[in-house]
Parts: sequence; C-alpha cells; structure tokens
Amino acid sequence: MTASIPSRQERLLVLLLAGVQFTHLLDFMIVLPLGPEFMRLFSLSATQFGTLVSSYTLASAGMGVLGLFWIDRFGRGSTLLAILGGFIAATLACGAAQSHAWLLVARSIAGGCAGLMGAVIMSIIADAVPAERRGRAIGTVMSSLGLSAVAGVPLSLGLANALGWRAPFYVIGILGAVLWCGLLAVLPRLDAHVTSGPERQGPPVTALFTPGFALGWLLTFSVAFASFLLIPYLSAYMVGNLGLAQTDLPWVYLAGGAGTLLAARQVGRWVDRYGPARVLGLLLLGTMVPHLGFTHLPASPLPVVMAVFVLFMSVTSTRPIPTIALISARVPPPLRGRYMAMNMAASDGASGLAASASGLLLATAPGGELVGFGLAGWLAVGVTTVSLLLLWTFGRSTVPMSAAPTPP
Repeated sequence: MTASIPSRQERLLVLLLAGVQFTHLLDFMIVLPLGPEFMRLFSLSATQFGTLVSSYTLASAGMGVLGLFWIDRFGRGSTLLAILGGFIAATLACGAAQSHAWLLVARSIAGGCAGLMGAVIMSIIADAVPAERRGRAIGTVMSSLGLSAVAGVPLSLGLANALGWRAPFYVIGILGAVLWCGLLAVLPRLDAHVTSGPERQGPPVTALFTPGFALGWLLTFSVAFASFLLIPYLSAYMVGNLGLAQTDLPWVYLAGGAGTLLAARQVGRWVDRYGPARVLGLLLLGTMVPHLGFTHLPASPLPVVMAVFVLFMSVTSTRPIPTIALISARVPPPLRGRYMAMNMAASDGASGLAASASGLLLATAPGGELVGFGLAGWLAVGVTTVSLLLLWTFGRSTVPMSAAPTPP
C-alpha cells in the first residue's frame, strides 16, 4: 500500500528526509573529534568519554525496542515531527550543557530520538515512494552518511574552532528546525496503516518474531555486525600498521566519504533496476575482497591506502541500501514502523557487539601496531558468508512476512 503523491512533492520529501538523516548522523559524528575539548573542559577520563559516545547508540537501540509498542499507532508524519522536535531540543541542550551529567543526558535523549527517526524515515519511504523508485530514494537518504563526512564534519569543526564547541550543536539544531518546517509543509498524511477502535493497536508485537520477520532483522544484524568488526579500528590500523601519519587521516576519510556519497546514489539506481536481493548479494560478495585486502595490507604510501580505503568504504557503507529496500517492501504497513524500529535496534546492537567482539581479538604492540586485525578481517568475511546464507533463505522463505498473524 503506497500513498499517491505528486512526483515533485515526492522528490522534495526525499530531500527533506535526507536532510533529517544528515543532521542526526552529523550530530553523532561531531562528538568524536571534539573529544579532547570535552575531556579538558569537563575533566573526563577516557572511559567517561567512551560512555558519552556510546550513550548515543545505546539509547538509539533502546528506543528502537520501545518503539515496538507504539510507533505504528499514529500517522507517520505526526510521529516524525514529534521525534524530530525532541531531537532538536536535545541537540540544543547539548550546546547549552554546563556539566558532564547534563551533556550525557542530552546526548542520550538525542540518540533515542535519532534511532526512532531512522525507523520512521524508512517507513515513510516505503509508504510514499513506489517500489520502482524506492531504491533510489533510499540511496539518496543513505548518501547523507558520505555528505556528513565530506562536508558536515569539516564545516562543524571549523565552526567549533572559530566560535567554540557549542556552535556546531546550535547550528545542527537550527538546521533541524528548518527541516521541521519544511516537513510540516510537505509531508502527506500517511496514516492509512492506522486502525481505529479496538483494532487501533494493530497486529501484536509477537507477529514480528514469526520466521519471515525474524529472517529480515537477522539479515540486518549480520550485515551491520560484519562491517563494525573492522570500522571502529580503521584509524588505529592505518596509523599503527600502514605507516600513515595522524595528519593524513582527515584526507583519507574525506576521500572515503566522497566515495560513499557517490556510491550510495549509484547503488540506489541498481536496486531499482536489478532488484534489492540481487544487488545485496553482489555487494556482500564484493566486500570480501576489500575486507581481506585492507586488513592484510602491508605498510604502503598514502595514495595506495587511500585507494583501498575508498573501495572498502564505498562497498561496505552501501550494503544497508538494498537490505532496507528488501525487507521494508515485504512488511505490511500496520507493522512497518515497529518492524523498522526493531531493525534499527538490531543494527545499533550489532554495531556495539561487533566492536566489542573485535576488541577481544586485538592487541596493541609496543610500537603501536594492531595485532590480530587480519583475523578480524577473516571473521568479517565469515559473518558476511552467514549474511549470504540468510539472504538466500530469506528469498526462498515460504512464510511471507505479510502473512504474519493479525488479531481477530
């Protein structure tokens, strides 16, 4: 069931949704380079700063689980506007923070809102964009990751250097407010999935754990888990093992962000043309080479490392596009919001668990080299193989997701 809206309104809606995705990704990413400033101003230990960073994703995962119980009971538009309003307030509160505790609470609220926003955004795309254009729409929204790396973080750091660390949070909050006004004018009702009377709560939460549904979010979990076995440790690996200087990293990540930005749009087009299952299968196979190649790369000149890194990020960061397109199309509208909230929680949970699991495999040598990163690469390939098996099973499943039981 897809809402019928004019093509011009559809394009504007997708751009606004991409803008919302950009704001919360930038809100998460900007804290990392501001770490030394936070540690100095609030007298934080490394452990306290790590807690500050992880509070965002943990709150996102937790709110995704809580969203199972209510997110499909209201129209998509009103839900997104309410959550975005909460995110704006929390981000402005981050800029106004006067203590570590204040900042930690504000970051947790912002993360909780961000996780639900991602779920509602993907539900809106599934409801409002026809299947033949859905891959391109998801690709446009997902390209915000590359844009935040290429433009958002450098501009935010420039603002922080010129006006102080609070400035980026205020600017993100103002940008969010502008997007809120735009969405208020453009968002269609998108409430056909909402029932009335005794059926208002829709199908029970237990419907999400039938085989067809479980395969979908297990697929999402495995795709994210394989990626985050490696991504959190790439900087340390490039400096400690590949011979790069710390000052080389911004250029490497700038190139990786640009590659991701371009690849996301192209992958979205391929999803529309060839179907999400085929594109996801090819991307899963395609990531095995750069995962092994990068984790076993010897010390190399900057151009070589940059080229391999761009390939790594372009194929790894675009795998969620066909994954989301595949599973969202098979979820009935009355369950779509809750399912995507669960899906976001699965992705966030996989990210945290994978980083912890990979950390158990790694050690730092006296010279700064990461020991065991090659083993982490092989583990990532193994988990990717599991993802391929889940994809094959998901495609052949005789229990359609739309066949989930509904209340009498």
